[in-house]
Amino acid sequence: MTPGSIETADVRLRPFRPDDVADIVAGCADPLVQRYLDGLPSPYTEADARWWVTEGAPAAFATGGAAYAIADPGDDRLLGTVGLSHAMPQRAQAEIGYWVAPWARGRGVATAATRALARRAFATGVARLELVTHVENTASQRVALAAGFQPEGVRRSGGPVRGGGRRDLTVWVRLADDPPGPSPRPLPDLPDGRLTDGVVVLRPLGPDDADDMYRLHSAPEVVASMVPPERPTRDDVDRRCAGAQSQWLVGRSAAMVIRDAATDEFVGGCTLIHEQPASQAMIGYSLLPAWYGRGYATRAVRLLTRWGFDRVGLARLWAGTLPENLASQRVLQKAGFRREGLLRGRLPASEGTRADSTVYGLLRTDPAD
Repeated sequence: MTPGSIETADVRLRPFRPDDVADIVAGCADPLVQRYLDGLPSPYTEADARWWVTEGAPAAFATGGAAYAIADPGDDRLLGTVGLSHAMPQRAQAEIGYWVAPWARGRGVATAATRALARRAFATGVARLELVTHVENTASQRVALAAGFQPEGVRRSGGPVRGGGRRDLTVWVRLADDPPGPSPRPLPDLPDGRLTDGVVVLRPLGPDDADDMYRLHSAPEVVASMVPPERPTRDDVDRRCAGAQSQWLVGRSAAMVIRDAATDEFVGGCTLIHEQPASQAMIGYSLLPAWYGRGYATRAVRLLTRWGFDRVGLARLWAGTLPENLASQRVLQKAGFRREGLLRGRLPASEGTRADSTVYGLLRTDPAD
């Protein structure tokens, strides 16, 4: 690939210039860029930026990759960078990456630049492009989806962490012959970022919910109904909360917290686990014991059910409970689910034993309760 400019209506991709140095320093010193690009020098200095303009970026082209400044088509100011690395000509593949400066975020710059460079790469013979992100970097994963990339999995310990250690990376891929446009979202965003009936509120689970979720899953009453009945570690809870929104974006599960609409107090959590391509999902829910007996679980299940049918387009929802968990079975019955049977020895239990599971199901065509 040659270092000529790429013009689009939204962004201009061009070679770096000496007058970009101040903006490169400001962009690369930004805490968010530093957080997700472990390979950047820290602190990032003017000398680092000058080296990039005069040596680093030109070297990318010389080794079969690319390194462009993303510029505003109007005033030509630098908005970020986008490039190709890890080029493998024998496989006709490369990795695409970018960062966007703080003053350019929220304008679709990364998506426009990724689309433009992907088009150029495919036109020059690349067959496969990878886009790799941190698991918790959901903004970048949204860019991948908008640019037509599809999730392929998690690269365990795929990237080094500044200061030591390794972290998981999510891998997104676009092929030269993939359909144009954004990739489909099996699990759409919640309308207005939440679901509510005026009494309870469901919103996506995130890293800031780790304290509440650890408290929930440490309650003995909740642990007793878990499979297996073992309290998770704090690290387990932190990882789940950090990766929950990524799981949503790739279409595997939609994990939510349940809060009281009047006070915003934490009530519990619920999850919809998508089963593709069966057009069905499993739901689960847990409440802090202090909120038992108030109808909050039933309200949460009803909200989750309506979203699953109306927005996700599911044909069937199901849930399983331990046979002795009569309270959970009443929740499902009040929400319109019907008992479908008993699966013997389906669940792992304590000390290597197995437990039965009572299965409840709800079809989109079932009469409303």
